[in-house]
Parts: sequence; structure tokens; C-alpha cells
Amino acid sequence: MAKKKEVVEANENLQFDCLAVTEVRVFPFRDPALTGKMKGVATVVLNDQLLLRGLRIVDGAHGLFVSYPLDPFYKGEDFQTIYQPIARQFREHVENCVLEKYQEVIAE
Repeated sequence: MAKKKEVVEANENLQFDCLAVTEVRVFPFRDPALTGKMKGVATVVLNDQLLLRGLRIVDGAHGLFVSYPLDPFYKGEDFQTIYQPIARQFREHVENCVLEKYQEVIAE
């Protein structure tokens, strides 16, 4: 049991030193009447090595959030994303980076 507790404690103290958002590109939609709640799309580069493409900026009931691409070949009743962050802190970090860049771009 002690081993399992050590693993849980190690996972709770995760730092994202190894995954850094090094670039964010945001492409806001110009005509919101045609796109509905979707306000734009974004790409994120991690560590200058991995490109995450197809992130959507959506205006939900509680404000803007980032949605990850859906698997077009998934046959279930619910939605299945192609990729998504596992740790909540990392998801929030990516979302904050994307939404900050979105606010900068639309303010120009």
C-alpha cells in the first residue's frame, strides 16, 4: 500500500516544466452570425516540438473555453476527442494561453 500512496503523492505534485506552451496562434472568425457559439480556432505548439491543431474557442454558458478536436470516426453516442490534456492544471494552462492570445488578437 505504501507504494501506491507514494505514486499518488508524486502525481499530485506534478509540475509542467517539461511541457511548455511555446507558441499560440489564434484565428478568430469575422462573422459571428455564421459561426454561432464558436468564436475561432487555435493552434498550440509545445516545446517547439509538438503542434496541437484544431482547438476551438467556444462561447459557452460560463464564458469562453477551449474545446479539443473530435474524432470523426468515433461511432458512440457521446463525443470522443482525438487528444486532450489529462491533468487539470495543464488543461487550464493551455486554455489560459489560448484565451489570452484570443483577447489580444480581437483587441487589435
